[in-house]
Amino acid sequence: MKFAIISAGEGSRLSQEGVQLPKPLVQLNGVAMIDRLIHIFAENGAEQVVVIINNEVPLTKEHLAELKKTSEVPLEVIVKTTPSSMHSFYELSAYLKDDKFCLTTVDTIFREDEFFRFIEAFKTSDKDGMMAVTDYIDDEKPLYISTDEGLNITGFHDEATSQCRYISGGIYCLTPKAIDTLEKCMANGMSRMRNFQRQLVADGLHLMAYPFSKILDVDHASDIVKAEAFLNRKE
Repeated sequence: MKFAIISAGEGSRLSQEGVQLPKPLVQLNGVAMIDRLIHIFAENGAEQVVVIINNEVPLTKEHLAELKKTSEVPLEVIVKTTPSSMHSFYELSAYLKDDKFCLTTVDTIFREDEFFRFIEAFKTSDKDGMMAVTDYIDDEKPLYISTDEGLNITGFHDEATSQCRYISGGIYCLTPKAIDTLEKCMANGMSRMRNFQRQLVADGLHLMAYPFSKILDVDHASDIVKAEAFLNRKE
């Protein structure tokens, strides 16, 4: 199973708030966020980790070039500035067509024990995809997920409905069937990951929701302290 990281954003909100490091290198409890993810993926049996970063931040490129020399898992780095996360996913997709894979963004913060159970569940699943979800909402524009009683995903929504128990946690486990949908989205000029996820449902892929207790994103300087406390179980 392969793992992929979208890390091509500018991190503009963090820099505007005085954070000097580029987002992938922001440290949580002394570890850069991108290093943390790569290590967790290696611990979960990653055959390869593919990362996309933008072409605007030399420090991140230098960091990953050095990391490749000592990485505990084969590491592929794509350097390309893209207009959206979905476009970044498309650039990564060339490496993800031959097996199940897990995709997330560099600033997605979760507990490792929950992530391990999530990955193990997907490895043995016959579903087309398994999406990490949470009922903890601390997002400026959450993507609400509707499910049936069996946690089969029935839709993705900008506003909550009576069938929305959870929001997207931004961790996607998918099979290569999802790449066909992604290519269709790109051909039709679509953008944004949430529109890709809606198209997965429209294309009839069987997606399951997998609940996590809490998932955080690091978008603001204040989120760094919040994320560290969460990982230390002191929130």
